[in-house]
Order: sequence, then C-alpha cells, then structure tokens
Amino acid sequence: MIVGVPKEIKEGEYRVAITPTNVRRLVECNHTVLVETNAGAKGGFTDEEYKEAGAEIVSSMEEVYERAELIAKVKEILPEEFGLLKENHIIMTYIHSANRLPQTKALLDSKVVAFAYEDVRDENGEYPLLIPMSEIAGNMGVLMGVYYLFNTNGGNGKLICGAPGVENVNVVIFGAGNVGLSAAKLAVRLGAKVTLMDTNIKKMREVETYILPEAKTLYSNKANVIKAISDADLVINAVKWFPGLRIISRDMLKYMKPNSLIVDIDAEPGGAIETSQYTTHDNPIYVVDGIRHMCIPNLPSAVANTSSIALSNATIPYILEVANKGWLRAAKENKNLIHGLDFVKGLLTFKPTADAFGLEYTDVYEAISRFE
Repeated sequence: MIVGVPKEIKEGEYRVAITPTNVRRLVECNHTVLVETNAGAKGGFTDEEYKEAGAEIVSSMEEVYERAELIAKVKEILPEEFGLLKENHIIMTYIHSANRLPQTKALLDSKVVAFAYEDVRDENGEYPLLIPMSEIAGNMGVLMGVYYLFNTNGGNGKLICGAPGVENVNVVIFGAGNVGLSAAKLAVRLGAKVTLMDTNIKKMREVETYILPEAKTLYSNKANVIKAISDADLVINAVKWFPGLRIISRDMLKYMKPNSLIVDIDAEPGGAIETSQYTTHDNPIYVVDGIRHMCIPNLPSAVANTSSIALSNATIPYILEVANKGWLRAAKENKNLIHGLDFVKGLLTFKPTADAFGLEYTDVYEAISRFE
C-alpha cells in the first residue's frame, strides 16, 4: 500500500503522524511511504532521516493526497484538504467529527474510509490512541500554567513550589481521567497543593488510596466548585465536554482570585468552561472579568518531538494492520480498530456525530457488510 504523511497545516501544529523509525517498519513490510518535505522538521525529524528510513520525500501536500492510498495525519482534515480527498483514500487521524460539520460533510461527500484515533477502544474500555496524548496534555497544562503564573508573563507572581515559610500554589483540577491524573501527578511532584475534582466516587477513592494520596479529592458539584476555585491560583479543566456539561459558568468567575489562571485543556469554546475560546501557542492568554484563560486545543504540539514519538509508537500497529490487510479485513479482525471506523464510503458510522447534526447513522457492522 502507498502510505502518505502530509505536513500538518493547522495553526501551531508541529507534530508529525509517523516518525522515521516507524516509516522503516512500513517499508520493511513492502509498503511505499510518501512524506511531504519538512513534515517532521518542527519535531526534529529531517527529510534525510526519512530518506534513510526508506521514505520518498515529495514536494507538496497535493502530491501526497494524489498518490497515497492511506493518509496518516495528526489533526482533523481542514478545508484546504477537503478538495484533495478521493474515494480510494483511507484516512487515519484524530477527527473529532461531532463538533465539525464541514469536515463531516467533506468526509461523507468524498466517500473515503476514515478511522478516528480518538474512538479506537480496547476490551477494557480504554482508548489506547488517546492515552499518550492525554498524558502529555495533562503535563503540558501544568507546565504552561506554571509558566504563565510568572509576573513576567502577566501572572500573579506565585511559584508553584513556594519557598521556606511561603505557601505553595493551589491547583484545582477537574477530571480524574488520564489527562487530569497526569496533571495532578506532575503538580504534586512540583510541590503544589492539589485538589482533584470528579463525580466518580470510586475513582476518587482510588486516587486517594493508591494512585496519588498526596492530592485532595472533592466531589464536583456547584457548591464545591465555587469553594475550590475561590482559593485556586491555577485551575485546570481536564474534562471532555459533552452537550449540557458546565463546570464553571461566567458568573462563577467572580469567586476566583484576581489574575488567577484557567487552563482549559479540553478547549471547547463555550463548553465546560463557559468563557473558553480557542487560543494558540503564539497568543495563548486572554482575560475575562479579571481571570486569565488559556485554551490551546493542541497543547502536546509544543513538545512536538516527544509527542510525535509517543503518537507514532501508539498508532503504528494499527496503521500497519490497515496497510497489510486493507481497511475492511483490518476492521473485521481488530475489535479495537473497528470502534474507530467512523466513516465508510459515504456512510456515517459514528452515532454521536449523526445525533449532533441530525445526519443519517449506519451501524458500523451493517456498513462493512455492504463491502464484503
């Protein structure tokens, strides 16, 4: 199979979908790999390294899409790519289609097959292609938050670990999943006072007993949220938004300390944090009612080398399986992968997206049966 790796074009996105090491694995299985020139440059992977691994370097995104059968990306398909999609394409990337109607229509209209990394699920209900980026995002949320507490960056001038005789920074984290736990672990190691909030009592018991006894846990309801954020220097949202979820409304900002900082890792505009709006690595901070906000949707991109390696190592077994077997056989034989098969030749097989936009939904097993 011909596998294509285009350079990411989303603003502030520096990761690359497949590293040279994993390109070599594809080449060793007799696949052809096309890599757009400088696709890995920001992550520290040169064209020469890709050539040495057996890839062919091509000059443009258009050439990648024209020649490749399997397109491996990091972020969603952007409008500049819509017209490049072809019916023979297999797309493998993070898609997040439930809040991206134009992308959804482009994937349906082009009749591609598309696997969404974020929906690949194992037998334990875990999401193996989300976990590595979730862990990095949690760590980055803390590191970026700490950095932007410095006076030199407009912050309140507090040091996360404090000093002898001086209080440490108070960090409140919403969500005890992979993102939130990673953030909490790092914040504790850096010396912060950490409160981890969730609605899952069992999970919080595990955190206090086994995982991170240094952290305080608190059930997430409005009264407790107000109590927690009123004393926080840094608030980190690690809860993925769904319709109806609201953790901090605008009127709750008045309870927060002036110049404190909210880092919304989920970064859904108007989502769990009502006042969240997209920001970028180049322009990360804005202020609402005296409270600073950071809502960068691709935090792991700031550490593109580490993130690209972690992402590529997690995804390459699935990319290899699709390249070796074809999308249909791979989906039928890999019970993890089939959960991520969200688009099948003009059929929408991911129900949350169908529900979000009022589109026709087709069960994934019904969809693949039409192509057997």
